[in-house]
Amino acid sequence: MTRKKILFGSSTTTFYFDAAFSYLEKIVSKEHTFLVTDTNVFAKHKKLFKAWNTIVLKAGEQYKIQQTVDVLIDQLIKMGANRQSILIGVGGGVITDITGYAAGIFMRGIRFGLIPTSLLAMVDAAIGGKNGIDVGVYKNMVGLIRQPEFLLYDVSLLKSLPDAEWKNGFAEIIKHAAIKDAKMFAELEQNAITKYKKDANALASLIQRNAMIKIKVVVEDEFEKGDRKLLNFGHTLGHAIENIYELSHGQAISIGMTYAALISAQLKFYKEAPRLISLLQKYGLPTIADFDAKQAFKILLKDKKGDGVSMHYILLEKTGKAVVQPILLVQLQEIFKQFKLS
Repeated sequence: MTRKKILFGSSTTTFYFDAAFSYLEKIVSKEHTFLVTDTNVFAKHKKLFKAWNTIVLKAGEQYKIQQTVDVLIDQLIKMGANRQSILIGVGGGVITDITGYAAGIFMRGIRFGLIPTSLLAMVDAAIGGKNGIDVGVYKNMVGLIRQPEFLLYDVSLLKSLPDAEWKNGFAEIIKHAAIKDAKMFAELEQNAITKYKKDANALASLIQRNAMIKIKVVVEDEFEKGDRKLLNFGHTLGHAIENIYELSHGQAISIGMTYAALISAQLKFYKEAPRLISLLQKYGLPTIADFDAKQAFKILLKDKKGDGVSMHYILLEKTGKAVVQPILLVQLQEIFKQFKLS
């Protein structure tokens, strides 16, 4: 196990990499701890939850809403939670987001920790303190930035993941490589999901490497005033179409990265868009897609990265180097038309 203490602003988060779920007993007291998970994770790992106070929520992005948070808080009240309690989110990005958000508002804020159980959550969703819920088709419209006390990584939890969830996680891994690590991009080109599934050490190393990329960015820009915006590569369009078409996060972001790369070729003279598209396809992710651009653009106008006149779009200057590019909304609309998406 590798333990790293990271200072985010005024709070410290401890990362327990390559650990075991059982180590949780050494971090927290069972008496004051409430585990939050979903029906899928609970069904696959029932033994882990024995003897822990556990709240099981419905699984799926469609339940990442205020009503679910209300159910969770109602359960906490009934189970006797108080200001000394700690919430532990055990699950994928939906559960980690909901847990952090609920912990931030229950009794005006209680402690929380996270045990990500999906590849996507391990490399991205659980890191950085962004907690929140969706409102209709608008992703993460309500929430707060608040860091967990700890993240515990148990790679063995990934064994039960379906193929679709592996692909989901690799969308964010490819994103990190595209914006920050050309060497990792080349490594991904040489390998495949099957290699990481079979080689636990290679997988643990890849997860920690990706986590540290995001950690470093967040430490330098916790509240997204500068470089943290780079982590949104592929997310502007991706978030706009994710809930419309009920896509997985990885699928939506992959499509978003594809068009961001094509826009990068046009505006930043990025020469390797075909290379990025090829890598996404190698990891089983969608790229060029047919969707209602008018509807997507309407949702995109509500994106938190916009100011009503322009959008802070994340583009690539080269593989491994991303930049924030303000694009006028009227110009962006014309670009979409050029790609024959409307």
